[in-house]
This record gives sequence, structure tokens and C-alpha cells, in this order.
Amino acid sequence: MKALLQHRLFRRLLGGWTIGNLADSALYLTLAIWAQALTGSWSAAALVFFALGVPTLAVLLLGLLVDRVHRRSLMVCANLVAAVAAASLLFVTDASMIWLLYAVTVVYGGLGILNGSALSGLLRDLLPDEQLDEANAMLSTIDQGLRILTPMFGAGLYVLWGGRALGLGVAVLLVATALVLATVRAEESEPEREETAFWEQTVAGFRHLRSVPVLWVIVTVTAVAFGVVGLFDTVIFEVVDQGLGMTPAFFGVLMSIQGAGAILGGVTSARVLRRFGPQRAVGISLAIIAVVALACAADVLGPALLPVVIVALFAGGMGIPWMVVALVTTRQRLTPPRLQGRTAAATNLALNVPQLVSTGAGAALVAVVDYRLLLLLAALVLACCGGVLLLGRRRDVMVEADVVRDAAAEQGVVCDVPAAVAASAVEQQPLEGLFGDDRDPV
Repeated sequence: MKALLQHRLFRRLLGGWTIGNLADSALYLTLAIWAQALTGSWSAAALVFFALGVPTLAVLLLGLLVDRVHRRSLMVCANLVAAVAAASLLFVTDASMIWLLYAVTVVYGGLGILNGSALSGLLRDLLPDEQLDEANAMLSTIDQGLRILTPMFGAGLYVLWGGRALGLGVAVLLVATALVLATVRAEESEPEREETAFWEQTVAGFRHLRSVPVLWVIVTVTAVAFGVVGLFDTVIFEVVDQGLGMTPAFFGVLMSIQGAGAILGGVTSARVLRRFGPQRAVGISLAIIAVVALACAADVLGPALLPVVIVALFAGGMGIPWMVVALVTTRQRLTPPRLQGRTAAATNLALNVPQLVSTGAGAALVAVVDYRLLLLLAALVLACCGGVLLLGRRRDVMVEADVVRDAAAEQGVVCDVPAAVAASAVEQQPLEGLFGDDRDPV
């Protein structure tokens, strides 16, 4: 990781991304609070999260855009547009302007998709394959840390000076993000023109996932798992109230515990990926989340439930970055440069839709079904998905790397997938411990 931080352009990219992430974390929760304060309705607050998800409908088109332009320029422009949108919150003075708050939220959701897909491709161009796992681990660690700290920053601005001051502060951060990203003068792969039909270009990310077995297995199994992960979004409040006998405010304490685990998970995720390979790293993560679901359903433990839930949530938080870093890094390594945006978008859609559906289903079911039964169902599905990845046959990643090279060659693109991919992506048997030896410190 020390060598990675010595990379001047990566340091600048990391700095710009961190500033933008600070703006993101500060704004998105506070917008819901602001909507409720303006209207007196929690339904209005819930619509903020719906508005955040609206750009998902265009995720494939946004992925195609990322692959058709220079990514650094796209990220700079996108952050400047979002800064103008955030500054427009100055005009939100009463409930009659709630539409503008929702419009800004939609723009903000689109910015997140564009930045995520563009960052994936830019990292692929900027760094050698053997450093991608450490880069993604570092990004994940910072992301999780900011998720703990910056909502307080956003809420503080809102309480002290109101929503308009928050919008202005976020606009300043986004302009700063754009200025820093403008200095990342990386040698990008050139955008390419394809002669195929527009729709075929748009869904090329799905075709690529399907053509690389290890990616297809991981994404498909994880999508099934995410079909129950959304249950946690609603059931967790029942756990706090009925299982633990705490007030709703205790939810914030539990999320801080999970966040602390996620920071540790981000720090260790590169080493876990190298030790176990992508398929088993994701399988371990899903198995851990299954245990979390089981622990939260065990209210027969009585007073002992609280320490069990605390330990389980900490472990679950640690497992999430292991899954994210393994999936993202493997996708980057086994995807040609100018398919990065569409493949990231396809992955985003494959995972977010099941989670969104399960969140809605959970909100409806928790009113008529015992929350413990929903958690047991989630534990069963997650355990089965984890078992499929942990016990499934080992896959020859070098063969799959050859597939990537052949696909790129057909487009006249040189796509070198070095032996480092096999060294870190082929599944390894665990040795002395989870984190390996000291030759690859994180």
C-alpha cells in the first residue's frame, strides 16, 4: 500500500474522490430530514430515497456514456453539474419548492452512478492489475469511515444554518472535487466507436459478464443473495424494538458498530482477496451475513442477545468490504478498458434491483409476518449462496483472462491481463490464518 500512495496521480484521484464522498455522505441523509421538516410528512422523506434510485433506470445508458468519452473529463463535468444542482437548493424555502429538492436528489443519484463507473475504468487505466485490490481496499476503507463521520457534519450544518447552507457547502465541496480531478492527467484508453446496433452496445456489459464464468457465477449468486439482503432495511427496526427492547435511536449505535467493522474489513480486504480468491472471498462474506441474520433472530437468548448482535453486526460490517472489493477488483481485472463502464453498470443493475425489491417486500411483510421468520429465511438463502461459492469448483482464471484478451483483440485493443491476476484471483487454500503472511501488508 505504501507503493500505491507513492503514485502521484493516484493520490490526486484519491483526494478528489474523498472530497466528493464527503459531500455525498453529508447530503443524502439530510435531504430526507429536510423534506420531512418542510412538509411534516415522513412519506415525503421516503420519496428522497426513491428519487435517489430513479437514475438506476438509466444505469445502462450511463455506463455506455462512460465508455464513450474520456472518463476524467466526464467526472469533472459531472461534479460541476452536481455543484450547480446543490447550489440551487438555496431556492428551497418552503413546501412549494419540494420538487426542486427531489430534482437535486435525482441529479445526485446520477452523479453517484457516473462517478462509480468512471472511477472503475480510470483505475484500470491508471494502475497495474496487481495494485487494483489495494486501491479498491483503500477506497472502501475511506468510504466506510466517512459514512460514520460525515452524516453528523451534514446534520450539524442543517441544524445550525438550515438546508440552504448545507446545499451551498456541498456545492463548494463538489467544485473542489472537480478541480482536484482535473489535475489527474492519466493516460486513458481511447474511446472507441462500435459498428454494432445501439442496444447491443448498451447491453455489452451483461454479455461480458456472461462470457467470463467467474464473474457470472459471483454476480448471479450475489444477486440472489441481495434478493433477501433488503429485508434487513426494515427488519432491523423490529430487532431494535422487540428483540433488544431499545428505542429507535439505538439503531444509530448499531450502525456505528457495523461501520467500525466495515473500516477493519476495508483495511484487510486486499489480503483476504489474495488469500482466498474472489469466489471464496464473496462466499465467506455471504456466510458471515447469514450468521448476522441468525443472530438477530435469536431473541430466545434474552439479555444475552445484545452482545451477540453487537459482535455479529461488527463481523457483518467487516464482511461487506471483503465482498465489494473482491467483486469490483475481479471485474476490473477481467474486463477490457472500454467495457469497464458498461460492465460496472450491468453489475450495479443486477445487484440493486433484487435489493430494492426485497426492501419493498420487507416493508410489506414485516407488518404481517414475524420478523424472526423473515430473518431465518434471509439466513437460509444467504447460507446457501455462500455455500455455492465456497464449495463450487475452482475456475481457471488464466483461461478467463485469455477470453478477455481475445475479446479485446477483436476490437483492435491491446488488453494485457498479467500473471498477477492469476496469482491473486485464483482461489487459494487457507494456510496459517485468515490474513496470510507479512509479504503483502495492507
